[in-house]
Amino acid sequence: MQLEHLKDLVVEVLNDMKARDISVMDVRGKTSVTDYMIVASGTSDRHVKAIAETVAYRAKEAGEAPLGSEGVQEGEWALVDLNGVVVHLMLPKVRDFYSLERLWSAPSLVTRSSAAASASV
Repeated sequence: MQLEHLKDLVVEVLNDMKARDISVMDVRGKTSVTDYMIVASGTSDRHVKAIAETVAYRAKEAGEAPLGSEGVQEGEWALVDLNGVVVHLMLPKVRDFYSLERLWSAPSLVTRSSAAASASV
């Protein structure tokens, strides 16, 4: 399955499962771990678990078995690793605490240095 189709499948599942505040981040060039990080919130620990299990199931059904998952039993924060797409599902309070969107959308130091260097020329 192509990466864009996998990303779209995950977003479709999140919408179907009524996940909240879905955020898709293209992190290519910022990390070699994955190409996309998708963050969404669930309304309860059961909701987070159900979303994580459904994402894993639907990806496997589409031919992309997850490399692994973490936190599904606890349900406050679950991670599903689909290689090119990593899905973080969290309760709103956990999501606010970790602020993954802010972390991964921050400009890199290389970009800042390049901008500063060209401004001084």
